[in-house]
Amino acid sequence: MPQKKKKVPERKCVGCSEVKPKKELVRIVRTPEGELMLDESGKLSGRGAYICPKKECFEKALKAKRIEKSLEVSLSEDFCNSVRKKLSEVNDDD
Repeated sequence: MPQKKKKVPERKCVGCSEVKPKKELVRIVRTPEGELMLDESGKLSGRGAYICPKKECFEKALKAKRIEKSLEVSLSEDFCNSVRKKLSEVNDDD
């Protein structure tokens, strides 16, 4: 009997709207307590939005307020700056 292929979970980037494997995207999560954070494990409970680890995608999603809409919360400037910093660290690793 042939081996079943494991389905790779895919998510859509809220910035560029491209569908990519979940592992390639960064998850921004609003926890049940209402706290916003980057979910590096992809397993935190709460409402999530996925974004490519590129600054351009984040800025595009911010401009169109797509992150705010999907998380149903308004983003603080501090949070946006911390995400920008984290994304630039991720891109420096490449």
